[in-house]
Amino acid sequence: MPLPLGEAEGRVRVQDLSELETLPYPLPKGRVMFMEALRQIPPVNDVLRSEKLAEFRPFLNQPFVAAILERVLAETRRELAQTKSLVSRAELTSAIAERVAHRIRESLKPSLRRIINASGVVLHTNLGRAPLPERAIEHLREVSTGYSNLEFDLEQGKRGKRDVHVDRTLLRLLGCEAAIVVNNNAAAVLIVLNTLAEGGEVIVSRGEQIEIGDSFRIPEIMARSGARLREVGTTNRTRIKDYERAINEQTRLLLRVHPSNFRMIGFTERPPLGEFVELGKRCNIPTFEDLGSGCVSDPIPLGIADEPIAAGSIRAGIDVISFSGDKLLGGPQAGIIAGKKLYVEKIRQNPLFRALRVDKLTISVLEFVLRAYLCGKTEEIPVWRMLQASAAELKHRAESFAGRVGEKAKPLELKSVVGGGSAPETYLPSWGVALDFPGISDAELERRLRNSEPPVIVRLEEGRVILDFRTIFATDEDALLVNIRKITG
Repeated sequence: MPLPLGEAEGRVRVQDLSELETLPYPLPKGRVMFMEALRQIPPVNDVLRSEKLAEFRPFLNQPFVAAILERVLAETRRELAQTKSLVSRAELTSAIAERVAHRIRESLKPSLRRIINASGVVLHTNLGRAPLPERAIEHLREVSTGYSNLEFDLEQGKRGKRDVHVDRTLLRLLGCEAAIVVNNNAAAVLIVLNTLAEGGEVIVSRGEQIEIGDSFRIPEIMARSGARLREVGTTNRTRIKDYERAINEQTRLLLRVHPSNFRMIGFTERPPLGEFVELGKRCNIPTFEDLGSGCVSDPIPLGIADEPIAAGSIRAGIDVISFSGDKLLGGPQAGIIAGKKLYVEKIRQNPLFRALRVDKLTISVLEFVLRAYLCGKTEEIPVWRMLQASAAELKHRAESFAGRVGEKAKPLELKSVVGGGSAPETYLPSWGVALDFPGISDAELERRLRNSEPPVIVRLEEGRVILDFRTIFATDEDALLVNIRKITG
């Protein structure tokens, strides 16, 4: 905020300038006023004693406060040098203290904030992917605000393993022999490759050497794991014979990677999962499938095809699978590794496992989400509620909201996407609201919404600001309406 630099008349006494008359040369009037203005800058202690900083008094001696005060004083000197006006010391003290207080509040404001997702991207990576169930957070609060049996076997009365809290649920849900959890699926791929193929070759189709997220590339992860890449086939066609011909005494693992964030169409070919598994068994080489999104419930009724179900891969005989916890599973960020006990136990014994393991917060939420699937209660998982929302339901909400906003809002039919590297080229029928306020450009309206409280992330299409109701929680509609009214006047 600008400092209140008032007019000089009535603010400066003549005697304040008397000492300047003894200088050996005359000073320009502006220079005289600047020097007098600098004299009005208060001592630091006067600023710190201001009532405007009273609420921060317990920590005004912290280094970050001193740095803020130093910057504000430097800005004040620069502003005084550029003005022809003067201000009294009392006013200057108040203005500096107010600016410092504002900067302290901004410094203490949490950086990670709740936002309203009106983009229509259900698993928006930049917006935290899967929103978590409220009941899962209640369970998290219960086990994290006190002590818990994270690594304590209550039945035996001795030290236990943290894996057990999700292991039993995963075994029932996936039909696997063993399962462990690390902090994300990239970590899962890394530790599986390092454990089962370090120093040897991993055979993978050329068309599956994907890049997802922030430069996560299969070849680079493989190099970090200590394994060597052996690519087979072509970009669009790989047959089981390509894998078979590449097997040699250095082969340690057969890898199959779900494309996740892209689709190849046209003249393509990929070996059926059964053939892939059979080749591994025949050659006594373990098979590993990176499933990416990690779907544990059939998504076909939602109109989502080509997303493999984790339990299906286990039933087909894959030795090890891995997938994300915060994508189609709808849980916290995690990398789930499941499969044959022989291999999962080897992975668990890898020293990397301790570096990549998850904490009690992740385990408590993940356990709740997995049990919701086990009990058939997918409606408790926000991601699945959004995916299951019908076009008719979203149309009703969009029309109702547009009516509350007024004539500047128009309901319209839209298409949403799953996002998060899941189900590319799959669009979900949706409804939303287009905002058009005369005198406010679409870019300016988007900026104002993005900087409102809470921030609103929208879509820009054909010069309009679009609110997609598939990803807007019904509980956020009132706050969204208040934001629109505030920023549009």
